[in-house]
Amino acid sequence: MMRVALYARYSSDNQREASIEDQFRICREQAKREKWKIVGTYKDAGISGASMILRPGIQSLLQDAQAGQFDMVLAEALDRISRDQADVATFFKHLKFAGVPIVTLAEAEISELHVGLKGTMNALFLKDLAAKTHRGLRGRVEEGKSGGGLCYGYKVVKQLDARGEPIRGGREIDEAEANIIRRVFREFASGIGPRTIARRLNEEGIPGPNGKPWGDTTIRGHVKRGTGLINNELYIGRLIWNRLRYIKDPSTGRRVSRLNPESEWLIREVPELRIVDDALWQAVRDRQAVIADKYANVTEAVRQHHKKNQLNGKRRPQSLLSGLVYCGSCGGPYSLRGAGRFACSNHISKGTCSNSRTIRQEELEERVLSGLKDRMMAPEVAAEAMRAYAEETNRLNRERRSNGDAWQVELAKIEKQIAQIVEAIADGMYHPSMKEKMTKLEARKAELAALLADAPENKPDLLPTASTIYAKKVAKLTQALNRPAVRQEAAEALRMLIEKIALTPGQKRGEIDATLYGELGQILAWTERQALGKASKTNTPGGTSSGVLVSVVAGAGFEPAAFRL
Repeated sequence: MMRVALYARYSSDNQREASIEDQFRICREQAKREKWKIVGTYKDAGISGASMILRPGIQSLLQDAQAGQFDMVLAEALDRISRDQADVATFFKHLKFAGVPIVTLAEAEISELHVGLKGTMNALFLKDLAAKTHRGLRGRVEEGKSGGGLCYGYKVVKQLDARGEPIRGGREIDEAEANIIRRVFREFASGIGPRTIARRLNEEGIPGPNGKPWGDTTIRGHVKRGTGLINNELYIGRLIWNRLRYIKDPSTGRRVSRLNPESEWLIREVPELRIVDDALWQAVRDRQAVIADKYANVTEAVRQHHKKNQLNGKRRPQSLLSGLVYCGSCGGPYSLRGAGRFACSNHISKGTCSNSRTIRQEELEERVLSGLKDRMMAPEVAAEAMRAYAEETNRLNRERRSNGDAWQVELAKIEKQIAQIVEAIADGMYHPSMKEKMTKLEARKAELAALLADAPENKPDLLPTASTIYAKKVAKLTQALNRPAVRQEAAEALRMLIEKIALTPGQKRGEIDATLYGELGQILAWTERQALGKASKTNTPGGTSSGVLVSVVAGAGFEPAAFRL
């Protein structure tokens, strides 16, 4: 029976959340009609279809497809998967390599023609939609109304036109928030830093923009780009639109802002929206100038450093554990600060967390590596890891053998029927119905031959005694970090192994506790690739030094492990 995975997505901008279940419902109905077995469902809720990189559902689907967990992907339409032409092509290539076809209710089975033609149509749709939206917003700004979201310090004015349609973009001053804005301007102008201002506001329980805690960057922003509370010219009655444009970074899928030429800005005077007087505005500008002059050399040095290392900065993590370390007290990120130490970002930038403990980068990395070697090489952990792998591998082997045996029996039966018909015709017993029967038998024979030819090679069952090999593979991965030739790949594999590291204050002064949460199964996939790479050079079957062949089932299910470091 065909094993099918369902995929559904909706964008919160213009669709309702129930759209996900609607898509699954009609896909299930189709699967029932075709007698397909649904083995998994994947979804991305409230996420735009313009990029797949940031969608956890689609990424999980790709991983499971490569692990052979289903035979086909079923979706409502191709644009549910993505409207980005490059993403659709990449997705199609990955699934084609995995031998998993894509079928949609709107287009049937997806081919290269669908990918090219539909992808182009979707790209044109996005471009046309963006142009129409931009044109509509410009018309709104021309009338002195807001062309964006709700800015801190203002509230929406609800009005209707003569036809009863809402007039969008109307704003008026929110006096409570306006007082906070004036306070921030006064404190900054008097010499108080953004970090201190943010901490005080958070301590007083005053919500920031969008109801979130205040941060130093929320206040400081970027002078040239006009971002940040103290740089917003709307507070002096100047509405500036189209200062920035946003484009998608193809390597990350995230939007990146670019400063437009000043000639493309649209500026309108809106004195009724002024919150800050000219004297206070200028006082803030004067202090910014003093700060810029004081740190001019440092700023230029940092800029040149990033310019020289632009490629590495974009493609590689800043450290082995970047993006993986979190605060066990507030759940916020731990990031590298000055002097190469990890610190809670919410404590440093916002003052909303009491966790003031820091840890040196080298010390944390050493604790993580030691923990992986000591804890994951423990007999009980190794045995559990290999038990799960053995169970999954053996299950797939049984399924593979069962299918193969059934196909062989059916093929032999069909070949016998064909031989009997040929013999009957040779004896002069031909009947017109034999032609139709022979055509069906030959078609099924060809189908079975193709299934048997495409069936993956039978892999030996994993034995529970293979747990000793697991411990060696853990050590092999950690040792590879000291070998320049494979360090980068080993580091990336190690990062995949770790879900997160939580840091919490210990009982003693300055002590910090670390807990690692990770996916045990990832380590075997990396070491297996290394073994296969070496095997291909020597033209011998992949194996291990112990002589026991270990077949890795990529993506086999593991419960995340957690242990203290």
